[in-house]
Amino acid sequence: MSLAVVAGIIFAYRQVLHVNQTTVALSFLLAILAVSAVWGMAVSVSMSVLSVLAFNYFFLPPMGTFTIADPQNWVALFAFLVTSITGSQLSSRIRKEADEAHQRRREVERLYRFSRQLLGEGNVIQLMNAIPDYIVESFEAGAAELFLAQKDKFYRSGFGAAHMDEEKTKLAFLHDEVNTDTVQSQYFVPVRLGVRPIGSLAISGAQLSRQSLEALGTLVAIAIERARAVEQLGQTEAERQGERLKSALLDSITHDFRTPLTSMKAAVTSLLSPTDADSAQSRELLTIIDEECDRLNHLVEEAGEMAKLEAGELTLDLAPTGVEHIIEAALSHCKSALAGRRVELRVAPGLPPVRADLERAKEALVQLIENANLYSPRGQPITITAELTGDTVTTSVADRGPGIDDFEQTMIFDKFYRGKDQRYLVRGTGMGLPIAKAIIAAQQGNISVTSQLGHGSVFSFTLPVDRVQRETP
Repeated sequence: MSLAVVAGIIFAYRQVLHVNQTTVALSFLLAILAVSAVWGMAVSVSMSVLSVLAFNYFFLPPMGTFTIADPQNWVALFAFLVTSITGSQLSSRIRKEADEAHQRRREVERLYRFSRQLLGEGNVIQLMNAIPDYIVESFEAGAAELFLAQKDKFYRSGFGAAHMDEEKTKLAFLHDEVNTDTVQSQYFVPVRLGVRPIGSLAISGAQLSRQSLEALGTLVAIAIERARAVEQLGQTEAERQGERLKSALLDSITHDFRTPLTSMKAAVTSLLSPTDADSAQSRELLTIIDEECDRLNHLVEEAGEMAKLEAGELTLDLAPTGVEHIIEAALSHCKSALAGRRVELRVAPGLPPVRADLERAKEALVQLIENANLYSPRGQPITITAELTGDTVTTSVADRGPGIDDFEQTMIFDKFYRGKDQRYLVRGTGMGLPIAKAIIAAQQGNISVTSQLGHGSVFSFTLPVDRVQRETP
């Protein structure tokens, strides 16, 4: 190739263009720099020597011989040779550094992509199995293997993973140093957390610098430790939530189960006492026992209902249902509890039927109505509204009670949670709203609350419009 370039310059300046010697020398020099940038140092040096000889033979008098008539031309030829070789060396170095910079940039991009994949895993076991896959994918490796000393276990990926040398992988961990097998084209890298090795990696079929290998080991160690920390945090949070629910359950049992038991105990004690009691008093005591038994039975039913909902054992009979029927059924169920309470109905005319389980939807609305009845003054009305909102029908129950502050609104649908200012004033278990939320969610709806302290609260839930009925002309 260099011979062709020199021959081209000679032909151009001997047969086509007639220029001075300086132009010829500079043309040779530019060609040498271009060749060194493309083909490297060895080719450019050989071209430099060939260019000096061609320059002397074809362009310096006496032409056609290698004899130099003017001593000054010796200096010119020497300067030309030194300049061309020096320029070739610099050009080759720049090319090499550019290639190295490009390689480093590619490795940094791969490390970044690899780190993003690692951050997407939060489970330790899944992460361990995924790390070799990520290495093969990100670094275009033939195979990868992860060894963890704590479990004394290997995790592999790639077609050549079965042929990885496990002993060398373990030695990388034991000696805490990077090893390279040039024959097999394999790297063995310790996985360090700080200065402490926790395992090692084996990679084959990829071209990686030592710095990238060490960074790779560090990223893997950080990802494993992060996944363990996230998992531990989740366990801690679960334990904290368990303790909170346990405390709430104990509080509920203390205040809601003890009261009826105390009343029943007092009534039974009075009935068993030797003092004479008339039939009216006995009947009153038996009525108390009957009512408190019903209350205890209701509490147990709520607990069982909540357990069934959480276990996903809720069976729904979804069918086109009018919201008016749901409201009517709920009010009929709450008739005795709402005795003396004014209830205002504001149902928009022409509402399409919703796809719901009538009995379950009624149960959710009953919970909201009973909640409004318990937490608002008897002289204030309860307002029930229903309106079409897009592809859903929204049903709301508004009261004029004390309201709920913003902080408590985020917890009001948690199991056993009751308002801090109301838990000792109003009887309840804190399971009504969670039950309503679970029932509505099972029917593809949402439940929410808006409230203002001193002005009351509005609990709303949505149910999807039955599409078949709506699309029927």
